[in-house]
Amino acid sequence: MPFRIALSGLNAASGHLNVTANNISNVNTTGFKRSRAEFADLFAVSSGDIGDVATGNGVRMQRVAQQFTQGNIDFTENNLDLALSGEGFFTLQGDEGRVYTRAGNFSVDRDGFVQNNRNERLQVYPPAGDGSFNTGQLNDLQLITGESAPQATGEIRAELNLPADAEEPVNAPFDPEDPLSFNNSRSVTIYDSLGNRHDATFYYVKTGTPNEWETHFYINDQLVGGPDTLEFNASGQLVDPANGLIDYGAFDPANGAEDLDITINYSGTTQYGGNFGVTQLSQDGFATGRLTGFDIDPDGVVSARFSNGQAETLGKLALTNFDNPQGLQKLGDTRWGETFQAGDAQLGEAGMSGFGGIQAGALEGANVDLTAELVEMITAQRNFQANAQMISTSDAVTQTIINIR
Repeated sequence: MPFRIALSGLNAASGHLNVTANNISNVNTTGFKRSRAEFADLFAVSSGDIGDVATGNGVRMQRVAQQFTQGNIDFTENNLDLALSGEGFFTLQGDEGRVYTRAGNFSVDRDGFVQNNRNERLQVYPPAGDGSFNTGQLNDLQLITGESAPQATGEIRAELNLPADAEEPVNAPFDPEDPLSFNNSRSVTIYDSLGNRHDATFYYVKTGTPNEWETHFYINDQLVGGPDTLEFNASGQLVDPANGLIDYGAFDPANGAEDLDITINYSGTTQYGGNFGVTQLSQDGFATGRLTGFDIDPDGVVSARFSNGQAETLGKLALTNFDNPQGLQKLGDTRWGETFQAGDAQLGEAGMSGFGGIQAGALEGANVDLTAELVEMITAQRNFQANAQMISTSDAVTQTIINIR
């Protein structure tokens, strides 16, 4: 009997060494979670047995339990490297169905899909079109590689101060080629529906009527509508047009693009004493954009950035959590699969209750403490030696009995 008991101890110690060796060998594996060897005693009982003098039958490895504690966050220079700080798993879809991982070292295939090294694609909630996301649907994350479409200018916002003490120009009538026929001018670049640039220029002429200015609007040196007038009250506030908007009508850029229909918003314009000043002169159009990169914020929102200053939302990373992560099936390559013991998969978003945040440009390292594992190794080694010594002792006792005459 002592042989069998000691043999069970050798097997348990050997299993402990195997678990420790696996932890140490994966100390540099991204997203790896260390395992812990758990043991239980063996005790043979039957109905009606009295166990006051029973010695037990040894030990067995009851379970190898993975420890889902947080690993260190190591920063990289790749925006597609993702680290989870807190609970949850990245959600992937592949040939084996839906799988889960903490390893965020993703890459892009030739079609623009974000995937891991097993060609399993990262899952996101698709945009709903109103700034929110459709959390009832999962899509493969695909990074667009085309250009951003241009947008024609529809409104120009001009916030100016026209000097209250300005005098009428020396020369009349107004001529854009004669700087003595107007008081001030400003230009801004606008865009047509094809993304072509055009120069838009405003001219301001003080009239003989108090608190009144005449405006002229030119695109590419061509007059557009007008002229129109701006009227101010005695406090310097704009009173006409009442809403501050002037619609100059359609303008044909004569290059195949749609007609430009531009409204000028003067609602922030004033007439105070002092110099002519421009607080804001902006427009809402933009040219064709070239892809410059991708951003993933801490909430998991994936956006594409373009050279025209625009951004397009591609989706929001879908995270998954379980009531009992230790019950997940180990699939290898730092991936896990669903099981009955793990409980139902709970889909969610980064930052929600029960889910961690996402750090782009970083990876979660293994949660292996090398010093602690070396201590475990020494402990398992000593246990193995002690059980081996027990077998030697039992052998000596048995030999002594055999030698009795």
